[in-house]
Amino acid sequence: MKMACPFILASLLLCPWFGQQQVVFAETPVNGLTEAEKRSGWQLLFDGKTTNGWRNFRKDTLSEHWAIKEGAIQWMKKGAGDLITTQQFDYFELSLEYRISEGGNSGIMFHVTEELDTPWKTGPEVQVQDNLKGHDPQKSGWLHSLYKPLKPEWSKEVEAKAGYKGIDMDDSTRPAGQWNHVYLRIAEQQCEVAINGVSYYYFKKGDEEWDERVAKSKFAQYPQFGKSKKGHICLQDHGDVVAFRNIKIRELSHDGVVPDPSDGTLSLAGADAFPKLQWKNYETVDDQGRFQPLRPMCLTHANDGSNRVFVGTQGGVIHVFDNHRDEQETQIFLDIKDQVFDWQKENEEGLLGLAFDPHYKDTGAFYVYYSSEPEPRTSIISRFLVSKDNPNQADPESEEIILKLPQPFSNHNGGAIAFGPDGYLYIALGDGGSRNDPIGNGQDLTSLMGSILRVDVHRKDGSQAYGIPSDNPFLKTPGAKPEIFAYGFRNIWRMSFDRKTGALWAGDVGQDLWEEINLVRKGGNYGWNIREGSYLFGNGTLQNQERPQEPVWEYDHQIGKCITGGFVYRGTRVPELQGAYLYADFITGRIWALYYDEIKQQVIRNMRIPTGETPVLAFGEDEAGEVYYLLETIGGQGIFRFEPTP
Repeated sequence: MKMACPFILASLLLCPWFGQQQVVFAETPVNGLTEAEKRSGWQLLFDGKTTNGWRNFRKDTLSEHWAIKEGAIQWMKKGAGDLITTQQFDYFELSLEYRISEGGNSGIMFHVTEELDTPWKTGPEVQVQDNLKGHDPQKSGWLHSLYKPLKPEWSKEVEAKAGYKGIDMDDSTRPAGQWNHVYLRIAEQQCEVAINGVSYYYFKKGDEEWDERVAKSKFAQYPQFGKSKKGHICLQDHGDVVAFRNIKIRELSHDGVVPDPSDGTLSLAGADAFPKLQWKNYETVDDQGRFQPLRPMCLTHANDGSNRVFVGTQGGVIHVFDNHRDEQETQIFLDIKDQVFDWQKENEEGLLGLAFDPHYKDTGAFYVYYSSEPEPRTSIISRFLVSKDNPNQADPESEEIILKLPQPFSNHNGGAIAFGPDGYLYIALGDGGSRNDPIGNGQDLTSLMGSILRVDVHRKDGSQAYGIPSDNPFLKTPGAKPEIFAYGFRNIWRMSFDRKTGALWAGDVGQDLWEEINLVRKGGNYGWNIREGSYLFGNGTLQNQERPQEPVWEYDHQIGKCITGGFVYRGTRVPELQGAYLYADFITGRIWALYYDEIKQQVIRNMRIPTGETPVLAFGEDEAGEVYYLLETIGGQGIFRFEPTP
């Protein structure tokens, strides 16, 4: 789909004034705010129509050599002068897009004051330039002469364990003529710069390290440099063609807390769903006196009319118990902990998925996704059968491996599995791990990684332990893996089907800036690793013709950093949740209910559920459609539900 320059979302756009073909992926109005941004305190600094709120440095007006063209404020000719905001800011987040000409140079400065003749003598500068043909050794995104991209230690560790050597310094900028996104956060606690969604570095303005770096730089001769705690934002005139748009700001308080992206708070609270329940064979401490945390990772049912609850723990044990609030103890349904990699060694591995055959009452079959202990960095999806003699015990010897998948890294294993209303098994796989999707799996249809697979486990195709549905979207695409149902995911942490509408919901964990919720359709491309949420990511290009799909909802990393996808509530106990998609953030422990109109494809409201802000591992659903949320536990109380409050 092609459209005019005023519409783009999270991808590259080449406009006619650079003499190149226009390419547009997904769409939102330029110089507008998403629904999530409106709710979380972002405001526009440029509306795409006027220059209100801007003037030249040390002037009362704006030069005519800055002009609005195709929704962007554009440098037109020499003498335009440096552009600054009329307002001054102390702590804030800035989000904008720039487009630089070939060989061009510019900059974004903050805390600029006007007592000296040029803004860069007081305000630190985030460099903007054409990294391919630019003349400045300071690359785009660097904090000029002070900071440059730094690879996180966790990323180095993940790569080292896998025997992989990635690049040491990020350059995520896109070439001249393409739009690039800049995120700048200036906060009392910590400052950050990210380019096209990739976090480059962190710093603390005015601390000892900052002062040492300034003292070694060219700015040491200017006593006022970086000293002001409040000032203007400046877009630099460096004598080269440059354009800016989508300029947004969120002012921060001293504590850095930002508004919750919700429309209110529901009168609900979290409550222990089974307060008397004890986990069979679970000891809170080991022989050395160390605490042994229990992680319930999956809660589901067999859809057999028994109303039993099955809980898979990350350590490799599946428990079963009757769904009564006063139930005393679980039974061990399946124990494969000796086959499952210890999650305490690698946090994102272990038993990660559990799904019962739609015809379980007749077949006795269920499916488990786990990380292999004998074969490190290997994901296995297996079928097991219930014991012939005991309905509350599975036969561990019945295991039949359906799919074995080597993982390049220890993180981003995905792990959610679920049967769709069509009877096929859906399998969520992460992009393979590490940082920035270094292998490029997200947009690669020749790889199973970064995708949701859809397979028929009720028949076999040749040597495969499963069949390929005849209507799978890439069945006839040359080179593509026919199992793929949808792709472009980073690490789906929980997916589920709406038992009423059949819609497939997925929470996709972001990297540096955005968490997102997607409604998944057959053949859809969900953007990773050229997009994160509604924003640009990295400098990759679209490899396939399928336009990335827009997320239904997203929130930024000042609100939460790790989404836990849930379920659309279709139970009866809590009427106010009817039809809402329940989700959480693992880092902050916040839980929300998202009300979404699938027909109009728009968010109705997003509501907070006050539950104590404890990290939520996962959600689960029982046979009646009641939804639970799962927490890591030492005492045993790991299953919670929602209760109305007075």
